[in-house]
Amino acid sequence: MRISLASNPGRAANAGTANRMMIPIIFVLPLVQMIILVYAASLDMKNISMCVLDLDQSEASHRLVSHFRGSKFFSIEDEVHDYSTAENMIIEDQADVILRIDKGFEKELFTEKSADIQLVINAINATEAGLINAYSGQIISAYNQEIRLEWFGMGDGGKTIQMDISNAYWYNEQLDYKIYMLSGILVILVTLIGMFLTALNLVREKELGTAEQMNVTPMKKHQFILAKLLPFLIIGLFELSFGLLIGRVLYDLPIRGSLLVLFAVAFVFLVVALGLGLFLSTISNTQQQMMFVAFFFMVTFILMSGVFTPAESMPDWAQKINLVNPMAYFMKAIRMILLKGSTFADVAREFYSLLVYGVVILSLAILNYRKTS
Repeated sequence: MRISLASNPGRAANAGTANRMMIPIIFVLPLVQMIILVYAASLDMKNISMCVLDLDQSEASHRLVSHFRGSKFFSIEDEVHDYSTAENMIIEDQADVILRIDKGFEKELFTEKSADIQLVINAINATEAGLINAYSGQIISAYNQEIRLEWFGMGDGGKTIQMDISNAYWYNEQLDYKIYMLSGILVILVTLIGMFLTALNLVREKELGTAEQMNVTPMKKHQFILAKLLPFLIIGLFELSFGLLIGRVLYDLPIRGSLLVLFAVAFVFLVVALGLGLFLSTISNTQQQMMFVAFFFMVTFILMSGVFTPAESMPDWAQKINLVNPMAYFMKAIRMILLKGSTFADVAREFYSLLVYGVVILSLAILNYRKTS
């Protein structure tokens, strides 16, 4: 005779499969995210396709085109002789921007000390168009300064008037966007692992019926919730450590601040993320139901957290709504600690806000959990 301790062997097998699936989620997901997303989720633009319409064909116009050709951002795809051809290249998505130089450009520049050129930018993607305009403006300004010095710079007894400008960038001297994105992806990674695994674990137990067996035990509600929280809190901190290690080895991620401060903020943030997951699981009866609700919150939190664009650039009403977004607090804190070397005093507002948030959301999860005894 075979004795089975499981009330439903099929459910037990499904539970074992689900538990085995958590291992690659914990170890493989961070590696894939850190390697792929850091490069893919970038606002840096290179190889901008440019179409040149040079109707002047002068030395001055050729020099301007050569400035764009020598830039690491632009790739001149073609030089055409009429505007309709250039416009078709934009329409057919063969070019991102048209540089139009009208006839008489050099003459106007030399005689009247000013001349007009036209940039026609594909602005379907507003962010991309803004970057193209900014890059073009820098190249044209450099060309303008060069021409001024060569043609009009002599004066005051033959002395050349020239200004030297040197730039210094704090905290990210090489303007490496990967460093900025890496810290943001770490926040998303820790949140995904913490919130989803916690919520799925409790909802899966509801579906398997094991939660009902726990409900009839003398265990208190707060003890049950904390027991579900602690293992995933440890996993979340491990994921953060693993992500920092990958960032340090693969991308030379700077860690200018105290790791103790970073993990202190991460601890209270994980309490919030796990508390949210537990709260969502208490109001959901199935994993599918929970995934829909969690997906809504996750997408909103991520897009408003400042991972891609500064949260300060959002409208005032959106910034007020963002006060209930825990990812926005941790996103700001982790970047300040890692990249800027901020101390606890600098991130105290974020720490205490997350601490209050954690107490509130855990209390709601405990109060909302239905226990029969």
